[in-house]
Amino acid sequence: MQDPLAALPHGPEFRFVDAIETLDPGKSATASYLVRGDEGFLAGHFPGNPLMPGVILIEAIAQLGGVVAQSDPAIPPLENLLLTGVRGAKILGVAKPGETLTLKAEVEGRLGGMIQVSGEVSVGDRPLASAKIMLSGQESAS
Repeated sequence: MQDPLAALPHGPEFRFVDAIETLDPGKSATASYLVRGDEGFLAGHFPGNPLMPGVILIEAIAQLGGVVAQSDPAIPPLENLLLTGVRGAKILGVAKPGETLTLKAEVEGRLGGMIQVSGEVSVGDRPLASAKIMLSGQESAS
């Protein structure tokens, strides 16, 4: 896969993975995202004290999980891959503009068009979030 981030259907305004640091295709990855400070949602979360929303941290795990799942060389990419479930989510800390998030995602299992992923987000050695997520998509009819 030339550009693993091309597997994401998101536009740049809603992409929370800047760079893939490591990728074991179909199995796991690490990535980074710089909280720039100009993200539109930061103006209201919170005025004068911008903090990356916890749900966006979970979304970042889902996006990286999607990249991992779609990179498996033995399994064709799924169509319309979406985040369809979140379990055991924990928001443990906050990120502020100027901080670089480290994202980790690992595919724990697959069953047809369903993929379970575990992931975490940190800044340095400070954990910010963790979750198990479910991604679902359609197998191509080819």
